[in-house]
This record gives sequence, structure tokens and C-alpha cells, in this order.
Amino acid sequence: MLTQRGGLCLGLYPPTLACGNQRHTGRTRETQRWGERLNVADPWRKEQPDSGNVNRMTVTLPDPKGPLGELHKRSFHLSDDPTHFFVRTKSGAYCFREGTEMTYLKDHLGQKVQEHGEGQRKILHAHQEEPKSGQEKTAWGKRLVKCMCRPGWHGPHCGIPTTVQHSNLPTKARLTLRKVPRRVINAININHEFDLLHARFHELADTVDLFLVCESNFTAYGNSKPLHFLRLLLNGTYNYVHHKILYVFLDHFPKGGQQNGWIADDYLRTFLSRDGMSRVQGARPDDVFLINDADEIPAREGILFLKLYDGWTEPVSIHMRKSLYGFFWRQPGTLEVLSVCTVAMLFTVYNGDGILLRRREYYSMPGFRNYQRESGHILVQWSIGSPVHYAGWHCSWCFRPEGISQKLISAQNGDFPRWGDYVEKRDLNYIKGLIRTGGWFDGSVGKYPPTDPKEPMYAPKYLLKYFQLYRYILDNPYA
Repeated sequence: MLTQRGGLCLGLYPPTLACGNQRHTGRTRETQRWGERLNVADPWRKEQPDSGNVNRMTVTLPDPKGPLGELHKRSFHLSDDPTHFFVRTKSGAYCFREGTEMTYLKDHLGQKVQEHGEGQRKILHAHQEEPKSGQEKTAWGKRLVKCMCRPGWHGPHCGIPTTVQHSNLPTKARLTLRKVPRRVINAININHEFDLLHARFHELADTVDLFLVCESNFTAYGNSKPLHFLRLLLNGTYNYVHHKILYVFLDHFPKGGQQNGWIADDYLRTFLSRDGMSRVQGARPDDVFLINDADEIPAREGILFLKLYDGWTEPVSIHMRKSLYGFFWRQPGTLEVLSVCTVAMLFTVYNGDGILLRRREYYSMPGFRNYQRESGHILVQWSIGSPVHYAGWHCSWCFRPEGISQKLISAQNGDFPRWGDYVEKRDLNYIKGLIRTGGWFDGSVGKYPPTDPKEPMYAPKYLLKYFQLYRYILDNPYA
């Protein structure tokens, strides 16, 4: 639920505290004690990074008196997901609806549960009751009546996806169902990856509770640019998920970013996580924080697992299928991106900075030992998926030729050679040739295994559903 930005619910507070719409002028006593136990200052009160602006533009954003208000100043109140993900069978087991054979499932009255909708990826809703008797309570414990799992799902509740079952998670034997799902916050920076953004929203909309989407009026190179995402947000393009989007506006370019592009590249994620999370109300310490680049799309099943289960360790990486120019050029191996942690770890270990999460030095961060000691959790990194079990998609440079040319011009000034500095590399006919052959700007051509749009995990389901609309990234248009 979006609210006008007023008093923010501060800090990482215990799960028992309710945030609501109460205004705060400082930390509550409970929050203060919780923070002191972790030996950290109130993370919400950390100062924003000093941008040392080298440039600032005046941008006209929506009229604050208009129906939407100032989107970049609004806050979002997280609520619990009311979806009933599990159903109790006649035998007393609790089964994950999506992962269980529907002919086996019966509701609490003993009637067969009928399947409807678009198939097993669609969450079905049914009445769910808390176990009441001592015998029924074993459905939440270790002595479970097993469910009959569909292919791709595992565990006594049929809620463990293959990407977790065949992962390197060291605590698989200690996984337990949550009675109240975590809330999932997905943070993304956006430039002009709008088709991939549609794919992300449709893939994750029923799993993610809040999308933090950051847009700047500067490119990563430091040039001014229009706010295209804001325009699409206001014209109704994303109305199907508008209620889950919190708009983050970066109106300045960091000092030194033009000389050293990695400063600008890192700062985008720093600002996204700190400004965005400072406007989130009602977050609990064990909620999930997920940060991606716009061309990294996690598969829904792995994120849903994090939402529904306890017992996994953190931080969490995601193995993604690698593609270039389109899903038709699949690159060898996977891209393993460190992307996920709890809200508590984000602030206690990473100081609220999303770019630090994407690095692998969490064990050397100042708050690491305190967080382990106070939380009782042993921090062990693991990855959803594996090199042969994709848990998402990374589609690099997946644009039409005009979009690739735009990306060349917008690229940060640090990843050399910066091909956008060469006029001939921006030529659309030259770019079409690269797409046709799978070649790179340095003249090399990769070796790609054959692909078929019918193969599992070829591309996000939404893109495949509208194959003709997105054919340019699903089938090589110049082959």
C-alpha cells in the first residue's frame, strides 16, 4: 500500500512490532534495544552517501497536488501476503498446491480440489485452516504425511523446487514451512530494458511484494536523459503491477563518476537500496531483499521458496542462464549472481548498501560476527540452481539494434574498451551483423550450443506466451 511520505517506520524492529501508519520522531525503545543488541546504529538513520554532485538537473515530476502525488517521495507499507499457498489433504498433510498432483488433493471436507487457470505455475487459492488437534499439528512438524509431488517439486510438502533440491544449500534437512510468508522486496535499476521489465513483473508479480524501481535522469556515462520509465508508469503501461511499484528517482550524478565509471555503476545500487528502503514501512528483519540488474530475471519458483520456507542460510546467489542479444544465443555455463539476503543482514552487515550485497566479502564486513552471534544464524553462502539447473535468466544486450546503440552511448566510463566511443560500432547495420552471428565488438565470435524455444528455461514464460511480440529476442531475426 502506497502512502504519502510522512513519518517512516524506523529501523529493523522485532517481528512482533506493528508499524502501521504510526508516525515516529525517533527510534522506539524496542527498536533501539534490538539495534543495540546487534551493536549497530539504527540502520534507517544512516546518512545517504555523499554524492558530491558534479551535475544536477531540474526535472519536472508529477504535480504533488495531482492524483498520484510525488511518486519519488511516497512510502510503501508492506502487508502480509494473504495467498493460501498450501492446502490440507484428507489425510492431514499440508501440501503446496502448485507442486502437488491435483487429483490427490482433497480439501478439509474431503472433496477433490479441482485445478483451473493456466497450469502449475499459477497459484491456486483455497480455504486453509490452522491445524487444531495434536495429531494434525504434526503436519507442521517432522512426522509428515507426504504429498504426491508433480515433476519439478520435492519434499514432504511438494514445495521445494528442483532449483533448490539440486542446489548446494547445506541445510536442506532442516527446512521448515513458515506459517506466515516472508515479504519479498525486489530492487532494480532501469534504463531502457522495458520488455525485460515486463517479463520480470509477470514472472514475479505474485511472489514479490514490492518492486523498488530506480530511474535516473542521467545515463551511467553522465549525460542527461528523459525519464522514460516514469512516463510509462504514468500512462498506465504497468497498471497490472502498479500497486507493487515504489518509484525511486536519482536526480544527480556522483562525483568522479565520469572519470571512473565504476563509481557511477556502484552508486546506482547504493542509492536504490538506501533511498528505496528508507521509504518502506513495516519491513521485518527476516523479510527478503533481492537486488538485480534489469537484465537479470530470477525464476519465480526459487524466490517463492525463500518466501515460504525457514532454514535456508544467507546470502544467496542465483544461477542464471546466460544469453547474448537474445535467448537464441545461449552462452556456456551460468551467471552466478549474489543477489539475496534478509532485511536484517542488509542493514546489519551491508550497512543498507545493495552494491555490497553483490560482492562476496560479507565475511570481512564489520557487522558480520555480531550478526551471526545475535541472530544465531551461521552465514553460509549458497546458490539457487546450479550450472545445469537454471534458476533465472541473464539476457545481456537483449535489445533491437536501436536499443543496443543506445546502450553503447549510455555505458559507464570504466568498462574498457568503451565501444560506444567508436562511431562505426554504433552503426545499425554493423549491430545487425553482430546479432546475426553472435559476434562481439572486438571481432570475435563465440561458440554457442544449439537452442530451441521449446527447451525448459529457454526464456521467461511471459515472453514465450507472446512469442510474436517478442520474437526479436526469442528467434534470431537476421539468421
